[in-house]
Amino acid sequence: MDALFNLENICVVLVESQGPRNIGSVCRAMKNFGLRDLRLVNPQTDHLSHGARQMAVKATDLLEDARIYASLADALHDCVTAFGTTRRFGKYREDMLLPDEAATMALPLSTDGPIALVFGREDSGLHTAELDLCQHFVTIPTDEALPSMNLAQAVALCLYELRRAQGKIQIADNGKALAGVQNMEKMYAHMEESLMSCGFLNPQNPDHIMRAFRRIFARAGLDDREVRILHGLWSQIDTLNDQLPVSSDG
Repeated sequence: MDALFNLENICVVLVESQGPRNIGSVCRAMKNFGLRDLRLVNPQTDHLSHGARQMAVKATDLLEDARIYASLADALHDCVTAFGTTRRFGKYREDMLLPDEAATMALPLSTDGPIALVFGREDSGLHTAELDLCQHFVTIPTDEALPSMNLAQAVALCLYELRRAQGKIQIADNGKALAGVQNMEKMYAHMEESLMSCGFLNPQNPDHIMRAFRRIFARAGLDDREVRILHGLWSQIDTLNDQLPVSSDG
């Protein structure tokens, strides 16, 4: 039987936020749209300050319940998948989703576990290495005269699209549960080590090819079985590499 998606399965992740009032405003927007899980990565301010509480209004409970993490990887440890927000386009930032498209994609995935919406710093956004941890990219179509939005406004817009989509989509079980961010990161680490040892990756710049693989596998939406198969492939490469004769200058 189909069931409507529960927005409490969506977590908002703020990376190195600098403004306490922005964090408070994000909490208010979250409560407006029915979300409760706020995760702060290395905040650069006191998220429980008077300014934050002022802006949160009746959502101070979300401020007080916010979980603090040292890194984005830690904040995503239990997430099925992550949507990273960015306004920059480039070689490693392809297949951009608009907020309404991201909402439509996120809702069915949430039945497998927590889904993260990741927002970067007010002044510089998310770094490329942080976007590597996200399987999907979201961008808000703003005007070129002033493309960068206020953090709290950007969060509110994305959450509005989730709420709007909630009333339109019914979730049917497709029988495939995604592997999750933590399992994928373990697989990527094994993959990089194996491909480095066999000479496929350039040791001076392994990230160039690895980011291409990340995009390929993100589009595929791997489940646990598929990740185990890939681990088996990398292990077989490791075995064959160990059997190669060791070259000697003597």
